Amino acid sequence: MAAAETLLKTGEISAMIKQGYISSPPPPPFSSSSSSSSPPTATPKPTTTTLFQMISQQPQPDPSAADHRRIRIQDRLHRFLPAPGSDWGPPDVDLTVASPDGLQIRFGVHRRVLAARSRFFADRLGGRRAGGGSSVVEISECDDVEVYADVVSLMYCGDLRRRLAGEEVGRVLGILKVSAAIMFDAGVSACLEYLEAVPWSEDEEEEVKSVLEQFKLREPVPEVLQRVLVEPSSSSRADAIFLQLLSGILQAKDEKARRDMKALIFGLLSVDTSHNKDNVDKLEVSRETLYHLCHKCLSSLHLCLSEAAITGDSQRTKGDLVGEISRESDNLKWLVEILINKEMSDEFVMLWADQTELANLHSKIPCMYRFKISEITADLCIAVGRGHILVSKDARFSFLRTWLEALYDDFGWMKRTCRTFDKKMLEEGLCNTILTLSMAQQQDILLRWFDRFLKKGDDCPNIQRAFEVWWRRAFIRRYEGNHDQAQLQIAVCEYPTSRHCKYCDNQMFTLETEELTMGYLWFLGYNWLQCYTCDRTLIVSRLFRLKEL
Repeated sequence: MAAAETLLKTGEISAMIKQGYISSPPPPPFSSSSSSSSPPTATPKPTTTTLFQMISQQPQPDPSAADHRRIRIQDRLHRFLPAPGSDWGPPDVDLTVASPDGLQIRFGVHRRVLAARSRFFADRLGGRRAGGGSSVVEISECDDVEVYADVVSLMYCGDLRRRLAGEEVGRVLGILKVSAAIMFDAGVSACLEYLEAVPWSEDEEEEVKSVLEQFKLREPVPEVLQRVLVEPSSSSRADAIFLQLLSGILQAKDEKARRDMKALIFGLLSVDTSHNKDNVDKLEVSRETLYHLCHKCLSSLHLCLSEAAITGDSQRTKGDLVGEISRESDNLKWLVEILINKEMSDEFVMLWADQTELANLHSKIPCMYRFKISEITADLCIAVGRGHILVSKDARFSFLRTWLEALYDDFGWMKRTCRTFDKKMLEEGLCNTILTLSMAQQQDILLRWFDRFLKKGDDCPNIQRAFEVWWRRAFIRRYEGNHDQAQLQIAVCEYPTSRHCKYCDNQMFTLETEELTMGYLWFLGYNWLQCYTCDRTLIVSRLFRLKEL
């Protein structure tokens, strides 16, 4: 626009028009899709474009990113550096700061300011005379030209803390690094005071720690890091804190606060499990602390169920007992969820399987008050069915034998009233758990379920998939291990059962033989051989191949 207006004012356009140098723009060409034999169509008269419009519509070249940065830096320098006519007098140092990407800033500063505020510049400029022309100083390969210029302008500032107020933590860290590099002590102190006073985000916290550890700065660095600095602590000391926090939640009076803190602590413990597996310095809640709390909850739950099952109880009202049962069940369920998340719940499966007396008391309490106990069984079934809890076959069967009937009794109530209850997930976990048992144990559980399902219908878990798999195993894809093994024989061993001793060359004799099944057709055997001359023992491994007769 400015170029077009200049041409109009000078009259050059009028002269060009008179001399015929400017012609009207040609009409637009016909479309290539139109046929040559078609009759000509009337086209609208093309709009005449003036030279002024043509010039004004030309795209103006945008300044590059480097130009934008240079302009921004120059603006900041003009704001914070003294003007040439100020009390500082004319600048006597020509300072050039260049970055590896080609950005270069050149500005004038005063020797006495640089030498007084920075020991780096004092060494550079100390050997040069104060008068007789300006000095030239060039700082090349500067990582951040803008921050370097800011640091130089800070040397002219009387109140550095006020100047840094409102800056971002990342920018102040950049100023701190440059100030430390050029030994601008006042700038370093101002940055540290700023960092000690302002809040940090978690990302900024990591950056602050990294920068301060990198430069090994002196005081007041400990004051800056005080908010993140922890004293050396043992696992027992950390466990005492965990025990205090968890016990406080289990005994909380306000129900809403208790729910909120349970969700918070569970989330924090879950984050520790998933993100800090390789962190050897982390301190986690111990298995002993969690199981100590589990035993306390079990004892309280057993006491409450015993009192509630006795008619005519005069110590506590029925309502108090019911509330206590619900509370302790919920507490125990929360602890079990933590154990499962921490992969520490194998011991609890066996502990829960031993609670036969608690399971008997469970049946004497109304369903609406006891169903949270069955939620614990449901969580364990899901975890075992997913392979998250690894316990022996006998422990799995004992667990189901103790609590499966109670789970059946409460299933309908849980399905109708519990918003967090996932029916499909429980049925899937229950199927998978049952199918890990022996065929006799599967048959015992599934035949009982079959009778119950016919009576209760949807109020009983639908584990039809497990029943179908058991049926095929029992009647269709029958695997008779003893019969198959009777039809097999052991092939000749590749290694002799006796050999010569490598120490005295006398013959060694077999002491003992052990065979371990590796698969359907292979055995791994071990021979213990002894030399009677030098009394040395040798173990020889052998691989047997089973062949059908």
